[in-house]
Amino acid sequence: MKRILLQLTLILVSIHVVSQEEPVKDLPVREPFASGLIIDNQTTVIPTLHTLEYFIQHKFGNINNGFADLFGIYAPGANIRMGLNFVPLKNLQVGYGLSRIRMYSDFAVKYTLVEQTRSDRMPVAVGVFANGAIDGRNYEAFGNGYKFSNRFSYFTQLIVGRKFNHWLSVQVNASFTHYNATEVGVDHDKIAIGFNGRVNLTAKSSIIFQYDMPLKIQGIAEHREFVNPANPNIGIGWEIRTSAHAFHLYLSSTDAMIPQHGNLYNQNDWTKGDVMFGFTITRLYNFF
Repeated sequence: MKRILLQLTLILVSIHVVSQEEPVKDLPVREPFASGLIIDNQTTVIPTLHTLEYFIQHKFGNINNGFADLFGIYAPGANIRMGLNFVPLKNLQVGYGLSRIRMYSDFAVKYTLVEQTRSDRMPVAVGVFANGAIDGRNYEAFGNGYKFSNRFSYFTQLIVGRKFNHWLSVQVNASFTHYNATEVGVDHDKIAIGFNGRVNLTAKSSIIFQYDMPLKIQGIAEHREFVNPANPNIGIGWEIRTSAHAFHLYLSSTDAMIPQHGNLYNQNDWTKGDVMFGFTITRLYNFF
């Protein structure tokens, strides 16, 4: 009996020593955002390994005509983007999308450099996003001296986000846009900053918001005066989510679906009521 008690005591002491020597794994915070999209912006969120994401983004026309076209719902200026994202490696996502405006085909990559941890040892999440888009219009749209490379545009962005508590998550971002060819008087390069976030109302619904500001930086401008510079993009919406879906219903002041188009060409002025209804649906599939 004494031998059995001694053995049990040694086992318990060994378990205690092992538990003291193996620190608890510091896990990422739970769901800082419901998906990789928040209105017109990217988040640092990337689904789990080998996840396929299908998305539909739709914006109606400008609401300025009121009931004449049911606040833009029946207006001719709608924009639609559909596409797929896939996660081949942990924290790495690649994707493709096709937009109605200019028939942009965009190829994107996003990588989460670090994730915010529950212990707050890492207080923020940091991600990078980049895409390259091909303008799909007929070559006549590019005027004289057409080259296929005139169709290309590029966008890169750094995203820093933090989940402050169970109901508030906020991100800030900085981006660079480049177009190989633009309209007369429009610069080829643009730097922009922005922020966005989510306020949880219930376990399944939230208020989401965004603000993007293209900057007027004379040092990278090609003209002495800015000709029709892009206006800021403001958006606010309502998010509903399930384990595999995220649904956004929102108002936004740009008709753009890819960020470089909005940063260079957005002429809507939200202070004058130039906004439009939109929605986004994302669906996740995991086959592995």
